[in-house]
Amino acid sequence: MLNHVDAFWYAAEWIIRIGALLVVPLRRMPSAARAWLLLIFFLPVPGLLLFVLIGSPRFPAWRRARFRSLAPFFQATATALRVHAADLAEQTPIADLATRLGGMPATAGNTVELIDAYDAVIDRLVADIDGAERFVHLLVYIFADDSVGQRVAAALGRATERGVETRVMFDPIGSHRWRHGTLRLLREQGVHAREALPWRWVHGRLRRDMRNHRKLLVIDGCIGYAGSQNLVAKDFRPGVVNEELVARVTGPVVGAMEAIVRGDWSLETGELPTAPITVPEPTGAARAQLLPSGADYRLEGFESLLVWQVHQARDSVVMVTPYFIPDEDLLGALRTAVARGVKVHIVVSKVVDQRLVNLSQSSYFDDLLEAGVQIHLYRGYLLHAKNVGIDDRLAILGSSNVDLRSFQLNQEASLLLYDATSIAQVTAIQRGYVAASDTVNRDEWRRRSVLRRLAENIARLFSSLL
Repeated sequence: MLNHVDAFWYAAEWIIRIGALLVVPLRRMPSAARAWLLLIFFLPVPGLLLFVLIGSPRFPAWRRARFRSLAPFFQATATALRVHAADLAEQTPIADLATRLGGMPATAGNTVELIDAYDAVIDRLVADIDGAERFVHLLVYIFADDSVGQRVAAALGRATERGVETRVMFDPIGSHRWRHGTLRLLREQGVHAREALPWRWVHGRLRRDMRNHRKLLVIDGCIGYAGSQNLVAKDFRPGVVNEELVARVTGPVVGAMEAIVRGDWSLETGELPTAPITVPEPTGAARAQLLPSGADYRLEGFESLLVWQVHQARDSVVMVTPYFIPDEDLLGALRTAVARGVKVHIVVSKVVDQRLVNLSQSSYFDDLLEAGVQIHLYRGYLLHAKNVGIDDRLAILGSSNVDLRSFQLNQEASLLLYDATSIAQVTAIQRGYVAASDTVNRDEWRRRSVLRRLAENIARLFSSLL
């Protein structure tokens, strides 16, 4: 017979389970709801505690109010950018949707230089900081106090001595290994340094797993960097060397990049931008658009655009990402694209840095291979680059992975490229990735061990929580 403690515990577990059925499915994608319900039904009390900590994919009310207060600033930036509006012809619907999702219009008159050599990005950035005359604003997921971080910080210190305004914002979870050292390093150089989305209880909590994953670097409002590279040594993980892709951009689209960086600074400080963005003059012929996405926005911007464009693809789709955990909408779009005769290639890294994520993404391979999707495992390096090519109409590069975390939780920034020259550059780099990869053979893949399959399936159950 149950004693009073056992009876109370038994009743509490069932109250938690029934309550979860009422609360968890609200405003969540089915895959996320299923994962949370499964966890809470098996482990009611631990599942409830975890749900309380990270279960709400929304920012607190005070932050949502701050974001709304930035609307006039973003609208004024968009209006200024339209002076340089791009004539996109058949690509106009893409740009229109991206504008509705992220608020920033497509512009003409840009120059885009793609850099896929890790050290070359740091060299170029330091040179640009050394040439800065007005300000340097850096927004990055990881800023380490290692040799790379010290080199960038030294350049920022030299800029500060010249009277240049220097600001750095980094994510404290992404930079947790170096956080205190990085703050000390930057402040010793006279740099204004802040943490993005710090964990706090004052004014309402923020989820530890809702992160600012953007990598946007702006110098003097006329030079911008967007892509996947953090400010950390390329081999900061033992035995793993990162390979990246970054766009160094000049021209009007840098105005959109500056607006997002200033906006994120304002969200953390509560200080509204004191001056409107001065949109730089045209420097080239590239047509580009910045798509910010994240929990501040009404819809999942990057995912919405990506799924729609996969459905619109006529010839080819190439996705390059270190972490591939799709939802039902993207899986359906990929299968349908292959059925329509579209060649679909997914390039992921053969080098594993996150075991659980790798198991989860591998669980999707069998269905994708069966549908006719070609999967390529990049050899030798952790291919941390994140880019997409759709036919010869659109190329995307930025900070967003093709996974549920980037779709729903992280603050991300994607650079959309519409001109033939820029798209061809991305396509050439992607072909190099495929050439340096091992293509997964469906029959060989199906011969993997039962234990491996079991681990993949368990990891997949919790893919919405990774």
